[in-house]
Amino acid sequence: MTVQLGMPAVPPQTLGERRRTRALRVGRVGVGGDFPIAVQSMTTTVTADVNATLQQIAELAAAGCDIVRVACPSPDDADALPVIAAKSSLPVIADIHFQPKYVFAAIDAGCAGIRVNPGNIRKFDDQVAAIARAAKDRGTPIRIGVNAGSLDARLLAKHGRATPEALVESALWEASLFAEHDFHDLKISVKHHDPVVMIRAYELLAEACDYPLHLGVTEAGPAFQGTVKSAVAFGALLRQGIGDTIRVSLSAPPVEEVKVGLHILRALGLRPRKLEIVSCPSCGRAQVDVYRLAAEVTAALEGMDIPLRVAVMGCVVNGPGEAREADLGVASGNGKGQIFVRGKVVRTVPESRIAETLIEEALRLAGEAREESAA
Repeated sequence: MTVQLGMPAVPPQTLGERRRTRALRVGRVGVGGDFPIAVQSMTTTVTADVNATLQQIAELAAAGCDIVRVACPSPDDADALPVIAAKSSLPVIADIHFQPKYVFAAIDAGCAGIRVNPGNIRKFDDQVAAIARAAKDRGTPIRIGVNAGSLDARLLAKHGRATPEALVESALWEASLFAEHDFHDLKISVKHHDPVVMIRAYELLAEACDYPLHLGVTEAGPAFQGTVKSAVAFGALLRQGIGDTIRVSLSAPPVEEVKVGLHILRALGLRPRKLEIVSCPSCGRAQVDVYRLAAEVTAALEGMDIPLRVAVMGCVVNGPGEAREADLGVASGNGKGQIFVRGKVVRTVPESRIAETLIEEALRLAGEAREESAA
């Protein structure tokens, strides 16, 4: 048997076909259908502090966030919503718990969407008809946000705990109540802190309805732990074509949530790639300080907005191959580095000049790319 080497004529399909869903709009952002997967975050300011909230929203927009959610637990927060919705640089979703009157206040304020948690809004089922009518009149979509930590007591009693089945039953029950009133501009989430439970819940939900789904591992934890949990869960679901918006929930500034979310989508090829650093983990073969080089190059090029793959490699085993496949790279050894640009060696420099040379070449390539796009 002869093994054929080389690139296949047609690259294999790496992700499952995107799940077909209804489409809706959250302000200017399309969700579901053929729209790109959107990245959300949530402000950590007191919503009633309008200036602080708008400032944080501006920071989230600059980081690449598509949709922002703001908390509305008090009358002062509700009073601030009209100004925030009007001046925000991102579509604003009002996050409502406990008091149904704030749902109506948020709709009247012109928010781009409403998130309701049916497990902790008083007599929520009795309010659905009025909520559906008000939201339909204003064209305001609603997210039914089911959380393991605030599941309806009736479902906890039935299932014993927040199982995937319990989360899905809650979401579908509430969606059916809205459907009875001919309201279908719904997005659904079924969040759990355990990625395994969360993944199964979304798989069951995806089989049972065609509403767009918002993915999230709730209370995912501090930055490192939460990033790992979210990447595992989102990767497993997005691989199956499940998911229309995402939020990485971290005990960290919300801008960090956006960065992680975008990196997850880019790693899966679901967002255009920008700067990507390919660097080796280092080992006993490395003859240069890979950690320092990778950190210096990453810090200098952070924020670069063109697709550029930079390989920082520490030895001659995988170094030349990885550097040759990147737009720009270095294969290091013996205190020196061979600099590759688009597959060809352009120079050899001492270790002390590797980082500055890579940075210079990266900026040159970025300049060329911008000139080509402007031509």
